[in-house]
Amino acid sequence: MSLAILFYITAVITVACALFVVLNRNPVYSAVTLVLCFFSLAMLYLLLEAYFLAVLEIIVYAGAIMVLFLFVIMLLNVGKETALPVIKKIGNFISIFLVLIFSISITTILVINHTGLHQSTDNSEIGDVETIGYALFTKYLLPFEIASLLLLVALIGTVYLAKKRTT
Repeated sequence: MSLAILFYITAVITVACALFVVLNRNPVYSAVTLVLCFFSLAMLYLLLEAYFLAVLEIIVYAGAIMVLFLFVIMLLNVGKETALPVIKKIGNFISIFLVLIFSISITTILVINHTGLHQSTDNSEIGDVETIGYALFTKYLLPFEIASLLLLVALIGTVYLAKKRTT
């Protein structure tokens, strides 16, 4: 089987899982489907020969983060959401509009670009721990620090809200 065909099949599975995560009303089913989405993303990383990123995707996201998501879902005992009909109609219209724009742009890119999948000529640097670390702490240092600051603020907010409920 050609790698391009396998890539496109995995990409379709990833998009289908992501759509199911967003459109499903049951949060537990959405979380479990998100795990399948993470595994298919790891498969995409394997096809792009980024082995380290594929392993990190499975260990960090499909393992630790999903356990946290399921724990929060079970802790909050989330029920079905009910929204106003007007808000539902506006949300549905915006969602369909964004999906159409995304589909048209992807189709345009695929039609215009006939070169196929982009593969790097130097495969020794793709997904390498040293390359990722160097890029993370040089070129992407500011976004990395902003993300860590946002996670810290979210953690402090969670503790504050939990303390507020108990007292």
